[in-house]
Amino acid sequence: MDYTYCMELAFREAMKAFERKEVPVGAVVLDSSGHVVGRGYNQVEALSDATAHAEMIALTAAMATLGTKYLEECTLAVTMEPCPMCAGAIVNAKVGRVVFGAYDPKMGASGTVLNVTGCRQLNHQPEVFGGIMENKCSELLKDFFRELRRKP
Repeated sequence: MDYTYCMELAFREAMKAFERKEVPVGAVVLDSSGHVVGRGYNQVEALSDATAHAEMIALTAAMATLGTKYLEECTLAVTMEPCPMCAGAIVNAKVGRVVFGAYDPKMGASGTVLNVTGCRQLNHQPEVFGGIMENKCSELLKDFFRELRRKP
């Protein structure tokens, strides 16, 4: 599977969040054939819901589309390293592979701050590939927060 292609799809979702003044994180879930079965972008502000992260929305959509609670044959592409909540959901959903863009030095739970997705004591460890289109994903986040700081 072409990880850059996956990340481009996730980046399109992140742009939707950016346009709606949400932290610009986007995610897509692709099945083993490379078809998108779930997509999402951050909607924390719009829904007043701290759990409305891009990954959570994309995972829920994928499970509904596939009619299963496990996504072993799927790839989750997300523009920023999953936080502990999302990493826990990834493990619980038994996602086969996680591909992410920007590393998160404050909340990253796929190796940066914590390593929930790689914890051998848990019942599942997905394959994880970080830094895919890292500069592009990081720049979008930096632009968002720079713009946020400028507003009175």
